[in-house]
Amino acid sequence: MTDAEPAVAGQRVSTGSLPGWDDVERLVDEAYRYGLASVEGDIATYIPRLAQVDPELFGVSVAEVDGAVHTAGDADVAFSIQSISKAFVYALVCQELGHELVRERVGVNNTGLAFNSVVAIELNDGHPMNPMVNAGAIATTALVPAASAEERWARIQDGLSAFAGRRLELDGEVYTSEADTNQRNRAIGTLLQAYGRIDQDPLAAVDVYTRQCSLLVTAADLAVMGATLADGGVNPVTGDRVVSAEVARDTLAVLASTGLYERSGEWLFEIGLPGKSGVAGGIVTVSPGKGGIGVFSPRLDAAGNSVRGQRATRYLARALGLDVFASDVHEHGPYPYQRGGVA
Repeated sequence: MTDAEPAVAGQRVSTGSLPGWDDVERLVDEAYRYGLASVEGDIATYIPRLAQVDPELFGVSVAEVDGAVHTAGDADVAFSIQSISKAFVYALVCQELGHELVRERVGVNNTGLAFNSVVAIELNDGHPMNPMVNAGAIATTALVPAASAEERWARIQDGLSAFAGRRLELDGEVYTSEADTNQRNRAIGTLLQAYGRIDQDPLAAVDVYTRQCSLLVTAADLAVMGATLADGGVNPVTGDRVVSAEVARDTLAVLASTGLYERSGEWLFEIGLPGKSGVAGGIVTVSPGKGGIGVFSPRLDAAGNSVRGQRATRYLARALGLDVFASDVHEHGPYPYQRGGVA
C-alpha cells in the first residue's frame, strides 16, 4: 500500500515487561556463558585495523525501556559501530524527510545479494532498494539535510550520540584504514550519482558514510540505542526524544527484513526480532515495548555476523520471551465466543 492510512482511534502498540532485575541479570550472565562456549568464526581482515582486534573479546548487554541496563563480559569495551550505524542514520533521515520520500528514494526491500553488491544497483535500474546495504546506506547518508559535508557529519554524530545517551567519538585509526580501502564504496557512490540517486558529490557522501561507520560504541551503548527504538523513539536513560514513535516503527520494520543482510530470513526465523549487525562484531536487537540487546564479539560467520553475538541473542530472545512470533494458548477459558455467535 502506498496511500497514507488514517490514524486508528485507540491504536494499540507492543508493550510488556521483562522479568525482575535479578532475573534479567542472571539471564544476561547465562547468555554470556552460552555465547562464550563457541570458538567458531573469524575476525574481519578486509579492513586492516579490524584485523588487529582481540578475537576473544565478548560482551552482552540488555537495556530496558525503564532505563535499567544489564551487562556481562566486555560490554564496556569500545569498537567501531560499522554497519549498525545504517539503522540509526536511516531513522534520523526518516525523521527529517518523512516516510514516503525515504521509501521512494532509498527503498525498503532486501536485495538478496551481498551488502556491498554493485550488481544489485544495476539490476534495479539504479534504485538502492535496501537502506541496510552499502548502496542504500550511502544514499541515506547523502539525504541528511546539510549545507556541507562537515555539517552533515556533525548532524549524524550528534544524532547517533542522542540514541546512545552519551557523546560518541570517532576512531581515527579505523576511519583512516577504511578510507584507504573503500574503493568499492566510492564506485557505488559514483554509480548512484549516475542514476540520479545522489544529488551531491558522491565521494563526499562516501566519506561521511565512512566516518559514521567509524564511531566508537560499546555493547551497552548498542543496548541503549536499541531500547530507544523500543521505547517509541525516547532514550530511556536520558529521557530525551530522539525520533518519533512512527519513525521508530518504520526503522524496526526495515530491520526485521533486511538487518542481517542475506541471512535476514534466518535471523528472523531463529531470533524473531528486528536486528542489525556490523562487521566489527556488534549486533543490536530490539524488542518493541520492552528493550534492546547489544552484543559484541569480533568472530564472524561467512556473512559477516558475530557468531557468539548471535548465540547470546538467541538465548536471550527465548529466555526473556522476546520473540514477536512466539505465542501460547490463551489460558482464560472457557471460550464463550465461537463461530456463529455466543456459545
